[in-house]
Amino acid sequence: MVSIKAWVLPKSRREQAPHFSKAQIATVLEQVATLLKLKDANPFRIRAYENGSRTIASLEQDLWELSQSGTMTDVKGIGKGIASLIGEALGEGTWGDLQKLYDDTPQGMIEMLAIPGLGPKRIKQLHDELSIDSIADLSAACNEGAVEPLDRFGAKSQQKILDGIDLLARFQGRRRLNVGLLYGEAFEAMVAKIDGVEHAQLAGSARRRRETIGDLDIVAAVKPDDVEAVTNAILAMPDIAEVKGAGDSKVSVILEASILERDMDLGTLDSGVFQAIGGDDYSGMESSGTIEAQVRMVPPHVFAFTLAYFTGSKEHNIHMRQLAIDNGLRLNEFGLIPEIKAGDLTGLEAAQYSLPAKNEEDIYHHLGLDWVPPELREDMGEVDAAKAKSLPRLVMPTDLKGSFHNHTTLSDGVATLEQMAAAAMDMDWQFLGIADHSQMLNIGGRQIGADAEDLLQQGEKIRGLNEVWADGGKNFRLLHGAECDILSDGSLDYDEETRMQLNHVVASVHQLPTWRARDEVENSEALIKAIEDPTCTILGHPTGRILQGRDGFDVDMHAVLRRMGELNAEGELKSIEINASPYRLDLDWRFVRYARDQGVPVCINPDAHDTAGLRDVWFGVQMARKGWLEPKDLLNCYTGEEIEALLS
Repeated sequence: MVSIKAWVLPKSRREQAPHFSKAQIATVLEQVATLLKLKDANPFRIRAYENGSRTIASLEQDLWELSQSGTMTDVKGIGKGIASLIGEALGEGTWGDLQKLYDDTPQGMIEMLAIPGLGPKRIKQLHDELSIDSIADLSAACNEGAVEPLDRFGAKSQQKILDGIDLLARFQGRRRLNVGLLYGEAFEAMVAKIDGVEHAQLAGSARRRRETIGDLDIVAAVKPDDVEAVTNAILAMPDIAEVKGAGDSKVSVILEASILERDMDLGTLDSGVFQAIGGDDYSGMESSGTIEAQVRMVPPHVFAFTLAYFTGSKEHNIHMRQLAIDNGLRLNEFGLIPEIKAGDLTGLEAAQYSLPAKNEEDIYHHLGLDWVPPELREDMGEVDAAKAKSLPRLVMPTDLKGSFHNHTTLSDGVATLEQMAAAAMDMDWQFLGIADHSQMLNIGGRQIGADAEDLLQQGEKIRGLNEVWADGGKNFRLLHGAECDILSDGSLDYDEETRMQLNHVVASVHQLPTWRARDEVENSEALIKAIEDPTCTILGHPTGRILQGRDGFDVDMHAVLRRMGELNAEGELKSIEINASPYRLDLDWRFVRYARDQGVPVCINPDAHDTAGLRDVWFGVQMARKGWLEPKDLLNCYTGEEIEALLS
C-alpha cells in the first residue's frame, strides 16, 4: 500500500528562540486548516489558517522580529489568534492545544487526502458512516460496493476512488515538469490532428510551467456538430490506458507512456540525484507511468475564454473575475459578458452577449490590461502590473549566451571538455563554464570529485583550447571553475590558493544528512559564511531539494539573499543559481523575484553531466520567467567578452 509521511507537529531543535522557521510555521498552519476540514469545523476558522499559511510562506520580513515587536497583526492575513499561536511557537517551542487536533485525527484519514479527487469533506463522511480511516479500508469498502449507496457518492464516484488509489500507488499522482510536458505536448499534437478540431492547446499547470504537474488539460476548438466525432476519435486512440469519462464537451482519460513513441530516457544524472529519486526502480516506474488528461471541447468563438480559464491559476482567475465585476462584466470560461445583458442566463446562453475575443490578448485588453504570460499567472502582482503597463520583458531561451555549472569526465560527467564545448557551440553559445565536483564529494564509498592537482591540469588544458579558438577567430571560450562542496561549518573545499586560480567557484551543499539534521538558523549562517568567502562566485542548488525525491534543508533564503545583495552592493560578484535540472529547479521560482529585487544576479545552470544535458537550461528559463526575470537580470545573457571581464 502507498506510504504517506505522517503529519506531526515539529519539535524544536534549538535551546533558545526562535524555535521554528517560517517554512515550519506555514506548514503547520496549512495542515491545521486541513485537519479542521476533516472535523467539519467553522469555515471562518479554516479560512483563517489557510490565509495565515499562505501569508507566512511568502512573507519577506523576519518573522521573529515581527513577533517580538508586537506587529504581527499588522501583516494582512494574520489575526490575533494566529499571531498568538505563532508567537508561542517561536518563543516557547510549543503549539498551544494543536497536539490534540493531530492526535484526534486518524493517520489513515490524512493518508486518504493524497487520493486524487477525494477531499476532506468526503473523507469525513466515509469515516463517519463507514468507519473508514485508512486507504486499505477504503479500497476494501469500494471493492465490496459499500461506498456506492452513500449520499453524494454513487457507482461512478466509487470507481473513481478506486482509480485514484491505483493512480496514487503507481505514481503518487504527480509528474515532474519535463515528463508532464512530454505527455502534454504529444497528446496536444494528437488531438490537434483530429478532423473537426480547429485548434488545440495545452492549458493548466503545464502551461504555467509549474515544477510538477498533477494532470493535463487540453482545450480544443470544436464546432458543436463535430463534437461527437471528435470524442469518438479521442476514445479510439491506442495510447489510452483507461477512459475516465466522456460527456457532451469533455473527455477524461489516462494516458500510457506509449504515447511518447520512444522510451523514457532519464539521461546522465548527477549521482546524488539518481540515488535520491530511487535509481533503477524509479527509471522503470517513469518509463511505465501514466498521467491523467482531460480534453475540453468548446465552440471556436469561446476558445480563448476557456483556454484562459483552465490555464489558471485559481487565484489569478479570482482576481480577474473581480476586475470584471468592478466593470459590470461577468468573466468565466464562456465569455466576458455585460451583466446587464446576461441577466439570469448562464453558460453558452449568456455567452451570446460576450465581448468578442479572438485570443487571450483581447480578453485582457477588454479589461484595460496588457496580456499576462501564463508563467506569471499566480496572483503575485501580475494583474496590477498589467494594469500599470509595467510587466517585464521576460527572458527567452535564445537570450542565453552560456552557462557556468557543467561537468566532464574529470568528475561524474560522461563527456570530455572538447565534447561539451562542441555541444555549446552548436547552441550558438559564446561561453561554457566547467565546474567539476571538488575532492570531498564521495558517494557510495567512491570519490566522485577531482583532486586539486587534476583540477589545475584541467585548467591548463582549458587555456590551451581557448588560445586555439581565439587564434582561429572563434567567439567562444571555456571558463574554468569547480563545484566546491560547502562543508558543514560553511567553509569551502580545496585550499584558497587552488580556488584563487579558478575563473569561478560554484559553492554547493552535497552532504544533505548533516544539513537536514540542523535548524534554519545554523544552516543559514553556514551558507552566508560560504558566500562571504572571497572566492565564492555562485551559490549552487541552494536548498539541495530533489523533486519527487527529497525535500531541501531548512534555510532562511530571504536572509541569505539579503546578504548576497549587500555583498554585490559592495562590489563583490555573488550570483545565485537556478539549477535547471528538471529534477532540482532550485532556486525555487518563488524566491527568484526576491533575489532580483535584492540586486543579486541570477544564473541559469543546467548542471549538465553530458552534452544533451546542456539543453536543460530551457527548464531553468521557465523558472526564471515565473520569477519575473528579464535578460538584464541574468549572467547567462552577458556576452563572452563581458563575462571574461566580469570574472577577471
